[in-house]
Amino acid sequence: MSDPGFRVVAAAAMAGVAVTVVPGPSAVTAALAVSGLPTDRWVFEGFLPRRTGERRSRLAELAGERRTLVILEAPHRLPATLDDLTAAFGADRAAVVCRELTKTWEEIVRDDLGALAAWAHEREVRGEITLVVAGRPATSPHAAAEPGTPAAAARAVVLAAEVAAREAGGTPRKAAITAVAAEHGVPRRVVYDAVLAAKARGDGG
Repeated sequence: MSDPGFRVVAAAAMAGVAVTVVPGPSAVTAALAVSGLPTDRWVFEGFLPRRTGERRSRLAELAGERRTLVILEAPHRLPATLDDLTAAFGADRAAVVCRELTKTWEEIVRDDLGALAAWAHEREVRGEITLVVAGRPATSPHAAAEPGTPAAAARAVVLAAEVAAREAGGTPRKAAITAVAAEHGVPRRVVYDAVLAAKARGDGG
């Protein structure tokens, strides 16, 4: 699939610009196109197993997948599936919930898995659901510098500076943190903590 437009979609979403998609032959390609996640390499997983144990086992197998994942899910199972995705992939993995694409009640929610799981538990989700989940970053979050070391302190300064630069360009802080975390292959929490530390030092924010 050749769709370099995902970079434009991602930039528009970060800037708070609404992005939608015209009707097509499949919710899979429509969700990919509107997600803003990489589309050059992706895998269609379809519906996950209904039974909790089997679903968790399958997600454990997929945790190391580097390609963007597309998953279909029934609305009543969405909260449990997002909980299991969070447990298997980490709360900071970027994802998009696409509901009722190209229909009257279309809804596109972009966030990390932890936030999406909380969102799904707070409301009654209805309609056709397509999940798009980012692949595992090329640089594992576990490869980050150990907390408290000079290397970690230096990385925190760089991360905070990049967030500040994006904010200065008009990107909302939450979106800036998500983008910087994705680029460096670290959890959003690491970038968020770096921003808080910079603010405490008086470096920005």
